[in-house]
Amino acid sequence: MKLLILGGTQFLGRHVVQIALERGHQVTTFNRGKTNDALFQQVEKLYGDRNGNLTALKGQTWDAVIDTCGYVPRIVRDSVELLKDSVGHYTFISTISVYADFSKPNMDETADVSVLEDQTVEEVNGETYGGLKALCEQAAESVMPGRVLNVRAGLIVGPNDPTDRFTYWVHRIAAGGDVLAPDNPEYLVQFIDVRDLAAWCINMAERQQGGTFNATGPDYRLSIGTMLSACQDLTQSNAHLVWMNSDFLLENEAQPWSELPLWIPSQMATHAAMNQINISKAIGAGLTFRPLNETLSATWEWDRTRLGDYVLRAGLTREKETTLLNKWSALS
Repeated sequence: MKLLILGGTQFLGRHVVQIALERGHQVTTFNRGKTNDALFQQVEKLYGDRNGNLTALKGQTWDAVIDTCGYVPRIVRDSVELLKDSVGHYTFISTISVYADFSKPNMDETADVSVLEDQTVEEVNGETYGGLKALCEQAAESVMPGRVLNVRAGLIVGPNDPTDRFTYWVHRIAAGGDVLAPDNPEYLVQFIDVRDLAAWCINMAERQQGGTFNATGPDYRLSIGTMLSACQDLTQSNAHLVWMNSDFLLENEAQPWSELPLWIPSQMATHAAMNQINISKAIGAGLTFRPLNETLSATWEWDRTRLGDYVLRAGLTREKETTLLNKWSALS
């Protein structure tokens, strides 16, 4: 299969390229050439900017394209318009953040998506991200009806993750000592290994499968307590988990998701079930998941290759964690 990857050098795109090459596909990447350009010297590399410079994409054909870096509807539409006669199938990597309300668990692909009051806005931030991704999905489908796969991914984790949201937990548990843990050990979490998501997207492109799918995991109920215990076992850490309730954490300005990744308190009613998305449709279409320990191990191995003074982009600072631990201990 001739496969075009929009992006292809940072995280999900990087793993898509790697797996596609391992399967013997002919891969072309299109990006600005600013991130990890030394990767994949064996692939055809096209350079440009999706915001106004798509010239390099003209005059070629591919069996399928996987768009890993579309955030603005106008820019996605321009890409799809240019490629609609050059590709047979278009995969758009979207997000579960497109949904308008996460108050109820087990939400499937038929749930309402966010609608932006101003649909011309192009600034991507926490308030607009989901609505813009929903408009991107609609733009792609309107140009290539029936030939678009919209992948509503959950938190993507694993090696090379630039956000550090999942890596924080592996890194922090490995460091040992008292570790602040949010809510309670039974709190449910969802995420998907980047390699599982990449492989499934390629599978779907090979089959030219269209439609919209929630794509997170795993395929069983996973608690944060089980996940953190697995981190302890893997790293042989002496970490001691100190569980703090949501009321205390919110009162002391611990930030859900960013400072305490995967945690969304019940007080955030419209987001409370964001870790309980229905993924049965994707599983029925062949989405599979590697064991948790494989994801943790690969993440930890990659994290240890980084420089010792690297500062994680997510998670509590040690100073703030210590302050919260001391406050919590004083209440006991």
